[in-house]
Amino acid sequence: MEGPTSNKPPEIGAALAGKLGPPQAVLDHFGEGADLIVGLGNGEPATVLDEIEARADQLSGVTIHQMLSLRQRPYMYGDVASLRHVSWFLSPANREAFHEGTCDLVPNNFSDVPRLMRRSTRRSLVLVASSPPDRHGYFSLGPHADYTAAMIGEAPFFLEANRRMPRTSGENQVHVSQIVGWCEADYPLIELPNRPTRETDRRIAEYVGERIPDGATLQAGVGAIPNEVLGLLGDHAGLGVHTELLSDGFVDLVEGGVITGANKVTHRNKIITTTALGSQRLYDFVDDNPGVEFWPVSYTNDPRNIAKEDRIVAINATLEVDFLGQCASESLGSDYYSSSGGQPDFARGAIFAEHGQSFIVLHSTTADESVSRIVAQLHPGAAVTTFKNVVDCVATEYGVAELRGSSIRERTRKLIGIAHPKFRSGLTHQASEMGYM
Repeated sequence: MEGPTSNKPPEIGAALAGKLGPPQAVLDHFGEGADLIVGLGNGEPATVLDEIEARADQLSGVTIHQMLSLRQRPYMYGDVASLRHVSWFLSPANREAFHEGTCDLVPNNFSDVPRLMRRSTRRSLVLVASSPPDRHGYFSLGPHADYTAAMIGEAPFFLEANRRMPRTSGENQVHVSQIVGWCEADYPLIELPNRPTRETDRRIAEYVGERIPDGATLQAGVGAIPNEVLGLLGDHAGLGVHTELLSDGFVDLVEGGVITGANKVTHRNKIITTTALGSQRLYDFVDDNPGVEFWPVSYTNDPRNIAKEDRIVAINATLEVDFLGQCASESLGSDYYSSSGGQPDFARGAIFAEHGQSFIVLHSTTADESVSRIVAQLHPGAAVTTFKNVVDCVATEYGVAELRGSSIRERTRKLIGIAHPKFRSGLTHQASEMGYM
């Protein structure tokens, strides 16, 4: 890594050198009862959090707020008395901690997280990983912008400049004048493992893919089915991207000339996202790529901005759908799995767009075909992630149910029609008993 003053104007070099220190220097910038805001995914400054945990006996009443932690840490499980973890989106790293009661979960729509953090936390210090600074004194937040970029210039920042962090473009640039300190690091980014694809994934993807027109602007959420949809669009033309998550599936379409952004209404010829999470190939793709811009989630996920793309197509997965069209995407009953994320943001934005489409995708049953995912009523205690009035289309391996503008009776009939055949008669009986058919 080049030194902080190498090839930089003298005043920038001096400012950088004056704020550079070891990771433990972060403790000089917050005190008792602090609220620390930590970047999600690879935006987590691993060495800085290591030092905070190691020196926790010097701290008292510190709360650490973070979405989608990729590293499991002892403090999440109540093993560090002075630190409390507050999750804004559960992951495998802290899901069990929530179930055990050693961390908290804040319900939210992803678009609203910056606003909620402004209102409900002190924002004592923002801790985030970044690229090394450039010659102008700017650090890039790499494959992230999300809620941390929304706080640039508003809250104090302490950065961990990781030599392997890609330098990206957009509204995720932090100047040395906007930070209280920084440290250096050198470790690989976390890559997401490839999920095995089921035949049913491909059948669902085919139903969705055939409804996506040339020139559409895409948003695809997490999961095997949304990624499989992207894999089927190789024969399309002039697609654009306005998404909260950039995944590997988009890279093939860019390199194949399918995604150009030429037909977008806003940010023409640009891919707009707030996060990139996937393989090293994806991180290499966004590195120094002016065609990809990372914007705060309060911008990317604002339904009003989404709706400006008049041919937006949103593709998101759920766990369970009831006869009304209510989607439980974050829990099965009261068994919490994740959180709302951006699904309701894009579902709402898509229905406001002139020719927008929103697809909620799911398998018709559990993997062993023992339980239907199309149900008369959601499991007791289930959190409704996307409510009935903004659900557009629901797709399983048996077809697409167009719910928007349909009566409850029509919704029920359409959803039973895309349920697994062995459950249709039981569902029909339940619908009759409920007065829906």
